[in-house]
Amino acid sequence: MTQTKPSPSSGSVAHGDKLYEGKAKILYATANPDELIQYFKDDATAFNAEKKGTIVDKGIVNNKIASALFTMLEKEGVVTHFVRQLSDREMLVKKLEIVPLEVTMRNITAGGMCRMLGIEEGIVLKTPVFEWHYKSDALGDPLINDDHILAMKFATAAELDQIRKESEKINTILLAYFKKRKIDLVDFKLEFGRHKGKILLGDEISPDTCRFWEEGTKRKLDKDRFRRDMGDVESAYQEMLRRVLA
Repeated sequence: MTQTKPSPSSGSVAHGDKLYEGKAKILYATANPDELIQYFKDDATAFNAEKKGTIVDKGIVNNKIASALFTMLEKEGVVTHFVRQLSDREMLVKKLEIVPLEVTMRNITAGGMCRMLGIEEGIVLKTPVFEWHYKSDALGDPLINDDHILAMKFATAAELDQIRKESEKINTILLAYFKKRKIDLVDFKLEFGRHKGKILLGDEISPDTCRFWEEGTKRKLDKDRFRRDMGDVESAYQEMLRRVLA
């Protein structure tokens, strides 16, 4: 059964009201108006929630992986919303005004890029591909460009420049990090938000938001196993956790 109730212990941080529940996470208020508790669920969705299911202990795995990666990125100079891990399923984060955009960084062709361009999966790109997507499940997170964003006032030109530079920096760091762990970082999604006038990396970095292939075998170690009914989903997530913590 999917665990959706917060654990009793939250690293001495008391839960306030539930502010938001998404497909994979719940946000709770705390006594500090600048901080929230981000709780990771086991619920799994694909194709804009057309497919639904449960991945046992996914919330625990994603919380631990995201906590480790945010900690590593902070040490590399990337400013994130992460404050600290509170429990198996919870982390304390800074409260963000989310920019309604998703960034996708692509290093190897897969997923939406293959469908859009009619190309095969697995082509190693000469240079990483950066994409903006409008954050809207109802519209399927459509691909957009800078002109759309500026015209709709989703973000300023300075914010777009900063997000792009941070995304490219994060890609460089993660490529090297996962190469040491014999993992090909195929592509991944990032979200950013505003906190006290600054742009911070938010959301999570996990097998839910990245495509991870085992180096050499190309075995998928991410949510594509759930999307494509490939089986061994839980073991793939656990394998990624072992490699990150190693």
